Amino acid sequence: MAKQQWKPGNMVYPLPAVLVSCGDKEGNINVMTAAWTGTICSDPAMVYVSIRKSRYSHHMIKESGQFCINLTTEDLAYATDFAGVRSGRDMDKFKTLRLTPVKGTLKYAPMIDESPVCIECEVTQILELGSHDMFMAKVAAVHADEKYMDVNGRFDLEKAKPLIYSHGQYYGTGRHIGKFGYSVEKKKKKN
Repeated sequence: MAKQQWKPGNMVYPLPAVLVSCGDKEGNINVMTAAWTGTICSDPAMVYVSIRKSRYSHHMIKESGQFCINLTTEDLAYATDFAGVRSGRDMDKFKTLRLTPVKGTLKYAPMIDESPVCIECEVTQILELGSHDMFMAKVAAVHADEKYMDVNGRFDLEKAKPLIYSHGQYYGTGRHIGKFGYSVEKKKKKN
């Protein structure tokens, strides 16, 4: 099989398409779309989001030291795209998109009520990387919508229908294939 060599670029796809909500110390709030986000540590629980300095949310997060990563769903696809192509400098995106800001444990960054999972974050470090600054953060709290819980009290990803992003396109997640460790799990004997 032949492979083409391309110039260096970000080819780690698909990515979660999330809504990042934030606020400043004057009480202004905003929501933006981000795909440059993920886990950086499990203990302590830490995540990151990388944001261009020119984005309206950048100064809010830098000033307040807080943000919320709100997971998105197929039902939130329009809002997710719109929040990424319109600026909060020009409009109240919460109001325009009919998204509900909800107070969590953070003082400045609201959660989005329509999101199935909201991850409240407190910035620990800002890395200036070039086109984007990476906001590394400790997870302060996680809020999961009860309507997406299964009978065992676990979050049901298939029920939530999360949204993912790849090469400028949004997708649903498809079907369940297996759980962590299924490739080495011993088969149960049939009686």
